[in-house]
Amino acid sequence: MKVRKFLAATSHEVLRKVKEELGADAVILSNKQVPGGIEIMALAGKDISMLTSDTPHEVTAPSSAVRPTASPRHKSASGTEQTATIHKQPETQPPAADSPGAHIIQEIQAMRQMLEEQLTTMGWSNFSQRDPGGMKVLRTLLSAGFSPLLSRHLLEKLPADRDFEQSLKKTISLLTLNLRTATGDEIIEQGGVYALIGPTGVGKTTTTAKLAARAVIRHGADKVALLTTDSYRIGGHEQLRIYGKLLGVSVRSIKDIEDLQLMLHELRGKHMVLIDTVGMSQRDQMLAEQIAMLSQCGTKIKHLLLLNATSSGDTLDEVISAYQKHSIHGCIITKVDESASLGIALDAIIRRKLVLHYVTNGQKVPEDLHEASSRYLLHRIFKPSPENSPFSLQDPEFALIMASSAGDQPAIRQPERAEADHG
Repeated sequence: MKVRKFLAATSHEVLRKVKEELGADAVILSNKQVPGGIEIMALAGKDISMLTSDTPHEVTAPSSAVRPTASPRHKSASGTEQTATIHKQPETQPPAADSPGAHIIQEIQAMRQMLEEQLTTMGWSNFSQRDPGGMKVLRTLLSAGFSPLLSRHLLEKLPADRDFEQSLKKTISLLTLNLRTATGDEIIEQGGVYALIGPTGVGKTTTTAKLAARAVIRHGADKVALLTTDSYRIGGHEQLRIYGKLLGVSVRSIKDIEDLQLMLHELRGKHMVLIDTVGMSQRDQMLAEQIAMLSQCGTKIKHLLLLNATSSGDTLDEVISAYQKHSIHGCIITKVDESASLGIALDAIIRRKLVLHYVTNGQKVPEDLHEASSRYLLHRIFKPSPENSPFSLQDPEFALIMASSAGDQPAIRQPERAEADHG
Protein backbone atom coordinates (compact mmCIF):
# COMPACT_ATOMS: atom_id res chain seq x y z
CA MET A 1 0.00 0.00 0.00
CA LYS A 2 1.20 3.48 -0.88
CA VAL A 3 -0.20 6.59 0.80
CA ARG A 4 -0.21 9.61 -1.52
CA LYS A 5 -0.08 13.26 -0.49
CA PHE A 6 -1.96 15.96 -2.44
CA LEU A 7 -1.77 19.74 -2.03
CA ALA A 8 -3.90 22.50 -3.59
CA ALA A 9 -5.14 25.99 -2.80
CA THR A 10 -8.78 24.97 -2.21
CA SER A 11 -10.58 21.86 -1.01
CA HIS A 12 -12.42 21.49 -4.33
CA GLU A 13 -9.13 21.54 -6.26
CA VAL A 14 -7.38 19.04 -4.01
CA LEU A 15 -10.36 16.65 -4.16
CA ARG A 16 -10.31 16.89 -7.93
CA LYS A 17 -6.62 15.93 -7.94
CA VAL A 18 -7.32 12.94 -5.70
CA LYS A 19 -10.05 11.67 -8.03
CA GLU A 20 -7.88 12.19 -11.12
CA GLU A 21 -4.86 10.38 -9.66
CA LEU A 22 -6.46 7.63 -7.58
CA GLY A 23 -9.96 7.32 -9.03
CA ALA A 24 -13.43 7.84 -7.59
CA ASP A 25 -12.97 5.01 -5.08
CA ALA A 26 -9.98 6.61 -3.37
CA VAL A 27 -10.09 6.80 0.41
CA ILE A 28 -9.10 10.01 2.22
CA LEU A 29 -7.06 9.26 5.33
CA SER A 30 -6.44 12.78 6.62
CA ASN A 31 -6.73 16.46 5.72
CA LYS A 32 -5.30 19.63 7.18
CA GLN A 33 -4.60 23.24 6.40
CA VAL A 34 -1.01 24.09 5.48
CA PRO A 35 0.60 27.35 4.36
CA GLY A 36 0.14 26.36 0.70
CA GLY A 37 -3.59 25.53 1.06
CA ILE A 38 -5.23 22.16 1.85
CA GLU A 39 -3.21 18.94 2.22
CA ILE A 40 -4.84 15.51 1.85
CA MET A 41 -3.38 12.07 2.51
CA ALA A 42 -5.19 9.46 0.40
CA LEU A 43 -5.02 5.81 -0.55
CA ALA A 44 -6.14 4.15 -3.78
CA GLY A 45 -9.19 1.88 -3.63
CA LYS A 46 -7.24 -1.13 -4.89
CA ASP A 47 -4.86 -0.80 -1.95
CA ILE A 48 -7.76 -0.75 0.50
CA SER A 49 -8.98 -4.02 -1.01
CA MET A 50 -5.87 -5.71 0.35
CA LEU A 51 -7.38 -5.40 3.82
CA THR A 52 -10.08 -7.88 2.84
CA SER A 53 -8.15 -10.11 0.39
CA ASP A 54 -7.19 -13.66 1.32
CA THR A 55 -4.29 -14.03 -1.16
CA PRO A 56 -2.06 -11.70 -3.16
CA HIS A 57 -3.64 -13.04 -6.38
CA GLU A 58 -6.96 -11.34 -5.62
CA VAL A 59 -5.43 -7.89 -5.57
CA THR A 60 -5.41 -7.92 -9.38
CA ALA A 61 -9.22 -7.93 -9.58
CA PRO A 62 -10.82 -4.70 -10.88
CA SER A 63 -11.24 -2.02 -8.22
CA SER A 64 -14.62 -0.67 -7.15
CA ALA A 65 -16.09 1.51 -4.43
CA VAL A 66 -16.81 -1.57 -2.26
CA ARG A 67 -14.20 -4.31 -2.63
CA PRO A 68 -15.55 -7.89 -2.80
CA THR A 69 -13.93 -10.78 -0.96
CA ALA A 70 -13.08 -14.08 -2.65
CA SER A 71 -15.56 -16.90 -2.37
CA PRO A 72 -14.53 -19.87 -0.17
CA ARG A 73 -11.78 -21.83 -1.93
CA HIS A 74 -11.24 -25.56 -2.12
CA LYS A 75 -7.90 -26.99 -1.25
CA SER A 76 -5.72 -27.25 -4.31
CA ALA A 77 -2.28 -28.53 -5.09
CA SER A 78 -1.07 -25.24 -6.56
CA GLY A 79 -1.76 -21.55 -6.28
CA THR A 80 -2.14 -21.30 -10.06
CA GLU A 81 -5.18 -23.54 -10.03
CA GLN A 82 -6.76 -21.47 -7.29
CA THR A 83 -6.30 -18.25 -9.27
CA ALA A 84 -7.85 -19.79 -12.37
CA THR A 85 -10.89 -20.81 -10.37
CA ILE A 86 -11.38 -17.22 -9.21
CA HIS A 87 -11.25 -15.75 -12.72
CA LYS A 88 -13.89 -18.20 -13.99
CA GLN A 89 -16.53 -16.57 -11.78
CA PRO A 90 -18.72 -14.22 -13.91
CA GLU A 91 -19.34 -11.79 -11.07
CA THR A 92 -17.54 -11.17 -7.80
CA GLN A 93 -19.84 -11.33 -4.81
CA PRO A 94 -19.72 -8.58 -2.16
CA PRO A 95 -18.51 -9.49 1.31
CA ALA A 96 -21.05 -10.80 3.75
CA ALA A 97 -22.60 -8.14 5.95
CA ASP A 98 -21.18 -9.71 9.09
CA SER A 99 -17.66 -10.33 7.73
CA PRO A 100 -14.71 -8.37 9.15
CA GLY A 101 -13.93 -7.00 5.68
CA ALA A 102 -17.43 -5.56 5.28
CA HIS A 103 -17.20 -3.75 8.62
CA ILE A 104 -13.81 -2.30 7.70
CA ILE A 105 -15.15 -1.05 4.35
CA GLN A 106 -18.20 0.54 6.01
CA GLU A 107 -16.05 2.31 8.58
CA ILE A 108 -13.68 3.61 5.90
CA GLN A 109 -16.58 4.87 3.79
CA ALA A 110 -18.14 6.61 6.80
CA MET A 111 -14.76 8.22 7.57
CA ARG A 112 -14.39 9.33 3.95
CA GLN A 113 -17.84 10.94 3.92
CA MET A 114 -17.15 12.75 7.18
CA LEU A 115 -13.80 14.07 5.93
CA GLU A 116 -15.32 15.28 2.65
CA GLU A 117 -18.04 17.14 4.55
CA GLN A 118 -15.42 18.73 6.78
CA LEU A 119 -13.34 19.73 3.76
CA THR A 120 -16.37 21.29 2.07
CA THR A 121 -17.28 23.22 5.21
CA MET A 122 -13.68 24.36 5.59
CA GLY A 123 -13.54 25.44 1.95
CA TRP A 124 -16.65 27.61 2.17
CA SER A 125 -15.50 29.01 5.50
CA ASN A 126 -12.25 30.08 3.84
CA PHE A 127 -14.22 31.50 0.91
CA SER A 128 -16.41 33.66 3.19
CA GLN A 129 -13.32 35.07 4.91
CA ARG A 130 -11.38 35.54 1.69
CA ASP A 131 -14.26 37.03 -0.32
CA PRO A 132 -17.00 38.53 1.90
CA GLY A 133 -18.41 40.45 -1.07
CA GLY A 134 -18.81 37.25 -3.07
CA MET A 135 -20.47 35.52 -0.11
CA LYS A 136 -22.95 38.39 0.17
CA VAL A 137 -23.79 38.09 -3.54
CA LEU A 138 -24.26 34.36 -3.08
CA ARG A 139 -26.58 34.92 -0.14
CA THR A 140 -28.57 37.44 -2.20
CA LEU A 141 -28.97 35.01 -5.12
CA LEU A 142 -30.10 32.14 -2.89
CA SER A 143 -32.51 34.38 -0.99
CA ALA A 144 -34.02 35.52 -4.31
CA GLY A 145 -34.79 31.89 -5.17
CA PHE A 146 -31.97 31.02 -7.56
CA SER A 147 -30.52 27.52 -7.37
CA PRO A 148 -27.09 26.85 -5.81
CA LEU A 149 -25.95 25.47 -9.18
CA LEU A 150 -26.68 28.65 -11.13
CA SER A 151 -25.58 30.90 -8.24
CA ARG A 152 -22.20 29.21 -7.98
CA HIS A 153 -21.61 29.45 -11.70
CA LEU A 154 -22.53 33.14 -11.74
CA LEU A 155 -20.09 33.74 -8.90
CA GLU A 156 -17.29 32.22 -10.98
CA LYS A 157 -17.93 34.82 -13.71
CA LEU A 158 -17.39 37.77 -11.38
CA PRO A 159 -13.99 39.55 -11.15
CA ALA A 160 -11.69 38.58 -8.27
CA ASP A 161 -11.37 42.00 -6.60
CA ARG A 162 -15.00 43.01 -6.24
CA ASP A 163 -17.26 44.81 -3.81
CA PHE A 164 -20.88 43.85 -3.25
CA GLU A 165 -22.57 46.65 -5.19
CA GLN A 166 -20.46 46.18 -8.32
CA SER A 167 -20.77 42.41 -8.10
CA LEU A 168 -24.56 42.57 -7.79
CA LYS A 169 -24.81 44.85 -10.83
CA LYS A 170 -22.60 42.48 -12.81
CA THR A 171 -24.69 39.51 -11.67
CA ILE A 172 -27.94 41.19 -12.71
CA SER A 173 -26.35 42.03 -16.06
CA LEU A 174 -25.39 38.38 -16.63
CA LEU A 175 -28.86 37.18 -15.65
CA THR A 176 -30.49 39.77 -17.92
CA LEU A 177 -28.36 38.59 -20.82
CA ASN A 178 -29.18 34.93 -20.25
CA LEU A 179 -32.92 35.36 -19.60
CA ARG A 180 -34.33 35.06 -23.11
CA THR A 181 -37.51 37.09 -23.62
CA ALA A 182 -39.71 37.56 -26.67
CA THR A 183 -39.77 40.84 -28.54
CA GLY A 184 -42.94 42.65 -27.56
CA ASP A 185 -46.25 41.07 -28.58
CA GLU A 186 -44.69 38.88 -31.28
CA ILE A 187 -47.20 36.06 -30.73
CA ILE A 188 -50.12 38.41 -31.39
CA GLU A 189 -48.36 40.09 -34.32
CA GLN A 190 -47.21 36.92 -36.07
CA GLY A 191 -50.34 34.88 -35.44
CA GLY A 192 -50.58 31.15 -36.05
CA VAL A 193 -51.87 28.16 -34.11
CA TYR A 194 -50.80 27.95 -30.47
CA ALA A 195 -51.53 25.26 -27.88
CA LEU A 196 -51.27 26.26 -24.22
CA ILE A 197 -49.86 23.28 -22.31
CA GLY A 198 -48.95 22.65 -18.70
CA PRO A 199 -49.95 20.91 -15.46
CA THR A 200 -53.37 21.06 -13.85
CA GLY A 201 -54.28 24.37 -12.23
CA VAL A 202 -51.54 26.43 -13.83
CA GLY A 203 -54.07 28.83 -15.43
CA LYS A 204 -54.27 27.69 -19.06
CA THR A 205 -57.93 28.61 -19.65
CA THR A 206 -57.65 32.11 -18.19
CA THR A 207 -54.38 32.76 -20.04
CA THR A 208 -55.97 31.54 -23.28
CA ALA A 209 -58.73 34.11 -22.80
CA LYS A 210 -56.17 36.86 -22.09
CA LEU A 211 -54.25 36.12 -25.29
CA ALA A 212 -57.50 35.94 -27.25
CA ALA A 213 -58.55 39.33 -25.90
CA ARG A 214 -55.26 40.88 -27.02
CA ALA A 215 -55.64 39.34 -30.47
CA VAL A 216 -59.24 40.60 -30.76
CA ILE A 217 -58.18 44.15 -29.83
CA ARG A 218 -55.37 44.04 -32.41
CA HIS A 219 -56.97 42.11 -35.31
CA GLY A 220 -60.69 41.84 -34.64
CA ALA A 221 -62.93 39.03 -33.34
CA ASP A 222 -63.43 37.53 -36.79
CA LYS A 223 -59.69 36.76 -37.04
CA VAL A 224 -59.50 34.77 -33.80
CA ALA A 225 -60.77 31.29 -32.88
CA LEU A 226 -60.67 29.23 -29.70
CA LEU A 227 -60.45 25.45 -29.39
CA THR A 228 -60.48 23.30 -26.27
CA THR A 229 -59.55 19.68 -25.61
CA ASP A 230 -60.60 19.99 -21.95
CA SER A 231 -63.53 17.58 -21.68
CA TYR A 232 -62.35 16.09 -18.37
CA ARG A 233 -62.62 19.04 -16.02
CA ILE A 234 -66.16 19.86 -14.93
CA GLY A 235 -67.10 23.25 -16.39
CA GLY A 236 -63.76 23.62 -18.21
CA HIS A 237 -65.33 23.98 -21.65
CA GLU A 238 -68.11 26.24 -20.34
CA GLN A 239 -65.58 28.61 -18.76
CA LEU A 240 -63.84 29.16 -22.09
CA ARG A 241 -67.20 29.43 -23.87
CA ILE A 242 -68.18 32.29 -21.55
CA TYR A 243 -64.93 34.11 -22.34
CA GLY A 244 -65.52 33.52 -26.06
CA LYS A 245 -69.03 34.92 -25.87
CA LEU A 246 -67.77 38.07 -24.14
CA LEU A 247 -65.08 38.51 -26.81
CA GLY A 248 -67.32 37.60 -29.73
CA VAL A 249 -65.10 34.64 -30.62
CA SER A 250 -66.27 31.14 -31.54
CA VAL A 251 -65.29 28.30 -29.20
CA ARG A 252 -65.21 24.68 -30.39
CA SER A 253 -64.52 21.45 -28.55
CA ILE A 254 -62.02 18.88 -29.83
CA LYS A 255 -62.37 15.17 -29.06
CA ASP A 256 -59.65 13.45 -31.15
CA ILE A 257 -57.03 14.01 -33.83
CA GLU A 258 -59.54 13.72 -36.72
CA ASP A 259 -61.72 16.38 -35.10
CA LEU A 260 -58.65 18.62 -34.66
CA GLN A 261 -57.61 18.21 -38.29
CA LEU A 262 -61.09 19.11 -39.52
CA MET A 263 -61.36 22.18 -37.27
CA LEU A 264 -57.93 23.54 -38.20
CA HIS A 265 -58.75 23.10 -41.90
CA GLU A 266 -61.95 25.11 -41.43
CA LEU A 267 -60.11 27.81 -39.46
CA ARG A 268 -57.14 28.14 -41.81
CA GLY A 269 -58.13 31.70 -42.69
CA LYS A 270 -57.93 32.92 -39.07
CA HIS A 271 -54.99 35.05 -37.97
CA MET A 272 -54.76 33.27 -34.62
CA VAL A 273 -56.10 29.98 -33.26
CA LEU A 274 -55.60 29.26 -29.56
CA ILE A 275 -56.00 25.74 -28.15
CA ASP A 276 -56.76 25.26 -24.46
CA THR A 277 -55.50 21.77 -23.54
CA VAL A 278 -56.32 19.38 -20.71
CA GLY A 279 -54.27 19.93 -17.57
CA MET A 280 -52.21 16.86 -16.73
CA SER A 281 -49.50 15.94 -14.29
CA GLN A 282 -46.04 15.85 -15.83
CA ARG A 283 -45.94 12.18 -14.78
CA ASP A 284 -49.27 11.25 -16.41
CA GLN A 285 -48.87 8.65 -19.18
CA MET A 286 -51.68 10.33 -21.14
CA LEU A 287 -49.49 13.39 -21.58
CA ALA A 288 -47.64 11.76 -24.47
CA GLU A 289 -50.97 10.99 -26.18
CA GLN A 290 -52.08 14.61 -25.93
CA ILE A 291 -48.79 15.91 -27.31
CA ALA A 292 -48.94 13.34 -30.11
CA MET A 293 -52.39 14.58 -31.12
CA LEU A 294 -51.12 18.16 -31.32
CA SER A 295 -47.95 17.15 -33.22
CA GLN A 296 -49.48 14.78 -35.78
CA CYS A 297 -52.51 16.74 -36.94
CA GLY A 298 -50.84 17.99 -40.13
CA THR A 299 -50.77 21.66 -39.06
CA LYS A 300 -47.85 23.32 -37.30
CA ILE A 301 -48.93 23.95 -33.74
CA LYS A 302 -46.59 25.93 -31.50
CA HIS A 303 -46.50 24.89 -27.86
CA LEU A 304 -46.61 27.52 -25.12
CA LEU A 305 -45.69 26.02 -21.74
CA LEU A 306 -47.24 27.63 -18.67
CA LEU A 307 -45.12 27.59 -15.50
CA ASN A 308 -46.57 28.21 -12.05
CA ALA A 309 -44.49 30.82 -10.21
CA THR A 310 -45.44 29.23 -6.87
CA SER A 311 -43.96 25.82 -7.74
CA SER A 312 -40.66 24.56 -6.35
CA GLY A 313 -37.55 24.38 -8.49
CA ASP A 314 -37.57 20.57 -8.64
CA THR A 315 -41.21 20.58 -9.76
CA LEU A 316 -40.54 23.11 -12.51
CA ASP A 317 -37.57 21.05 -13.70
CA GLU A 318 -39.80 17.98 -13.92
CA VAL A 319 -42.48 19.88 -15.84
CA ILE A 320 -40.01 21.33 -18.34
CA SER A 321 -38.32 17.96 -18.83
CA ALA A 322 -41.67 16.30 -19.55
CA TYR A 323 -42.69 18.84 -22.19
CA GLN A 324 -39.33 19.93 -23.64
CA LYS A 325 -38.81 16.61 -25.42
CA HIS A 326 -41.78 17.54 -27.62
CA SER A 327 -40.44 21.01 -28.54
CA ILE A 328 -41.48 24.17 -26.69
CA HIS A 329 -41.93 27.42 -28.63
CA GLY A 330 -41.92 29.53 -25.48
CA CYS A 331 -43.27 29.84 -21.95
CA ILE A 332 -45.50 32.01 -19.78
CA ILE A 333 -45.11 32.45 -16.02
CA THR A 334 -48.46 32.45 -14.22
CA LYS A 335 -49.62 33.30 -10.69
CA VAL A 336 -46.89 35.88 -10.14
CA ASP A 337 -49.17 37.63 -7.64
CA GLU A 338 -49.25 34.47 -5.50
CA SER A 339 -45.50 33.85 -5.45
CA ALA A 340 -43.09 35.12 -2.80
CA SER A 341 -40.28 35.32 -5.39
CA LEU A 342 -39.85 34.90 -9.13
CA GLY A 343 -36.27 33.67 -8.75
CA ILE A 344 -37.20 29.98 -8.79
CA ALA A 345 -39.15 30.23 -12.06
CA LEU A 346 -36.57 32.48 -13.74
CA ASP A 347 -33.77 30.14 -12.65
CA ALA A 348 -35.49 27.20 -14.37
CA ILE A 349 -36.10 29.22 -17.54
CA ILE A 350 -32.48 30.38 -17.71
CA ARG A 351 -31.01 26.92 -17.11
CA ARG A 352 -33.35 25.27 -19.63
CA LYS A 353 -32.88 28.09 -22.19
CA LEU A 354 -36.60 28.74 -22.72
CA VAL A 355 -38.01 31.93 -24.27
CA LEU A 356 -40.27 33.85 -21.88
CA HIS A 357 -43.19 35.62 -23.59
CA TYR A 358 -45.52 36.83 -20.83
CA VAL A 359 -46.16 36.87 -17.10
CA THR A 360 -49.61 36.88 -15.51
CA ASN A 361 -50.50 38.29 -12.09
CA GLY A 362 -54.26 37.96 -11.64
CA GLN A 363 -57.61 36.87 -13.10
CA LYS A 364 -58.56 40.02 -15.01
CA VAL A 365 -58.88 39.59 -18.78
CA PRO A 366 -56.82 40.94 -20.49
CA GLU A 367 -55.32 43.40 -17.97
CA ASP A 368 -53.34 40.85 -15.98
CA LEU A 369 -51.21 39.63 -18.90
CA HIS A 370 -47.90 41.49 -19.32
CA GLU A 371 -45.06 41.29 -21.82
CA ALA A 372 -41.91 39.84 -20.29
CA SER A 373 -39.07 42.28 -19.65
CA SER A 374 -35.90 40.66 -18.33
CA ARG A 375 -34.55 43.88 -16.82
CA TYR A 376 -37.77 44.65 -14.96
CA LEU A 377 -38.26 41.11 -13.69
CA LEU A 378 -34.70 40.71 -12.41
CA HIS A 379 -34.56 44.09 -10.68
CA ARG A 380 -37.93 43.34 -9.10
CA ILE A 381 -36.86 40.12 -7.40
CA PHE A 382 -33.69 41.40 -5.71
CA LYS A 383 -35.31 42.68 -2.57
CA PRO A 384 -34.25 41.93 1.02
CA SER A 385 -35.97 38.90 2.54
CA PRO A 386 -37.46 39.22 6.04
CA GLU A 387 -34.83 38.66 8.71
CA ASN A 388 -37.17 36.34 10.61
CA SER A 389 -37.86 34.15 7.57
CA PRO A 390 -37.49 30.43 8.42
CA PHE A 391 -35.84 29.97 5.01
CA SER A 392 -32.99 32.44 5.63
CA LEU A 393 -29.63 30.66 5.49
CA GLN A 394 -26.98 31.05 8.16
CA ASP A 395 -23.28 31.02 7.24
CA PRO A 396 -22.61 27.40 8.38
CA GLU A 397 -25.50 26.22 6.20
CA PHE A 398 -23.99 27.54 2.99
CA ALA A 399 -21.50 24.68 2.76
CA LEU A 400 -24.24 22.04 2.91
CA ILE A 401 -26.42 23.83 0.35
CA MET A 402 -23.60 24.50 -2.11
CA ALA A 403 -22.05 21.03 -1.75
CA SER A 404 -25.34 19.39 -2.75
CA SER A 405 -25.49 21.36 -6.02
CA ALA A 406 -22.80 19.36 -7.85
CA GLY A 407 -23.74 18.63 -11.46
CA ASP A 408 -23.44 19.89 -15.00
CA GLN A 409 -22.78 23.60 -15.10
CA PRO A 410 -25.26 25.78 -17.01
CA ALA A 411 -23.76 27.69 -19.90
CA ILE A 412 -23.69 31.36 -18.85
CA ARG A 413 -22.99 33.77 -21.67
CA GLN A 414 -20.85 36.87 -21.25
CA PRO A 415 -22.05 40.37 -22.23
CA GLU A 416 -19.79 40.57 -25.31
CA ARG A 417 -21.74 37.66 -26.79
CA ALA A 418 -25.15 39.18 -26.38
CA GLU A 419 -27.79 38.67 -29.03
CA ALA A 420 -30.27 41.19 -30.33
CA ASP A 421 -33.33 39.10 -29.46
CA HIS A 422 -32.98 39.50 -25.71
CA GLY A 423 -35.35 41.98 -24.12
